[in-house]
Amino acid sequence: MTPLFANGPALQIRILIAVVLSLVLMFVDHRLKGFDSIRVYLNSLVSPILYAANLPQSMLDWSAESLSSRSSLLDENAKLRETNLMLQESVLRMQFLQRENDRLRALLESPVRQEIQKMVAEVMSVTSNPNSHQVLLNRGSLNGVYEGQAVLDENGIVGQVVDVAPTTSRVLLITDITHAIPVRVARNSVRSIAAGTGSMSRLDLNYVPHSADIRAGDLLISSGLGQKYPEGYPVAEVSRVISNESLPFAQIETKPIAQLDRIRYLLLLWPPNAPSQPAKSSLKEIKRETKELIQ
Repeated sequence: MTPLFANGPALQIRILIAVVLSLVLMFVDHRLKGFDSIRVYLNSLVSPILYAANLPQSMLDWSAESLSSRSSLLDENAKLRETNLMLQESVLRMQFLQRENDRLRALLESPVRQEIQKMVAEVMSVTSNPNSHQVLLNRGSLNGVYEGQAVLDENGIVGQVVDVAPTTSRVLLITDITHAIPVRVARNSVRSIAAGTGSMSRLDLNYVPHSADIRAGDLLISSGLGQKYPEGYPVAEVSRVISNESLPFAQIETKPIAQLDRIRYLLLLWPPNAPSQPAKSSLKEIKRETKELIQ
C-alpha cells in the first residue's frame, strides 16, 4: 500500500522539528507568560470533562457515606434509648430513696440538706500552655459565678473557678500542678489529698502512710473538707499503689473520673453557703438551657 505523503520529510526530521517547537513553546510560556490566558480558557474547557469523569466516584463515595451515617445513627439511637431507660430507672429509684430519706429525717428530726443550685456552661477555649491546665467558660459574674466555685462534668469533678469576668470565667482543672483537692475512699472513708501532676490522666495521693487501706480500683470522692467542693462527688479512681518501705509514704497514682481532655459542657454548682447564687431554676429550664447551648 502506497502512503499518502510519501514525499514528506523524513521521520527523524519531523521528530526534531517537534522537539524544537516544544522547547520554543516551553520557553515562551515560562519566560514570557504568553499562554496564561490560553491556559485559563483550556482549564475552563476541560473542567466539565473532569467533573463528569469524577462523577461516578463522587456518587459512590456519597452513597457509602450516607449508608455509613445512617447505620451509625441507628446504632447511636439504640444506645441512647437504652441509656435513657437506665437513667429513667435511676431517677425513679432516686425519687423513692429521697422520699424514704425525707421520712427518716422527719422521724429523727434531722435538718434536711438544701438543694444545690446548678447552671450549664460551655467551654470557649483551652489554655495552650502545657504547664497550666485551665479552660475558659461562657459564664461570668453577671450569671453569679464566683471565685472558688466548683465545676463538674457528667462524670465527676473537673476543677474550680479561679478568675471571673462579667461574661466569662476561668477554671483551674484538678490535674493542674498547683491544684489539690481533699478526697476520701468511697469504700472505707479513708481521707487523703489528691494533687495535680501536670498530666491530664493522673493525680497523686500525697502523704499516705503504708498502713492505709487503699487499693487499686478504689473510687475517690470529694470529702467536703475545705468547703470548696461539695461532698460525695466522684474525683478519681486508684490505678496503682506502690508500697516501698524505704520511702516514708506510699506512692499512690489515680486517674481522674472526668474526661478532662474532651470536656465541652460543664455544670457550675452553688452550695447553700455560696456568696452569690443564681435564680433557682427547674430541671426543665436546665434542659432548655443545655439545648440552646448545643444549638
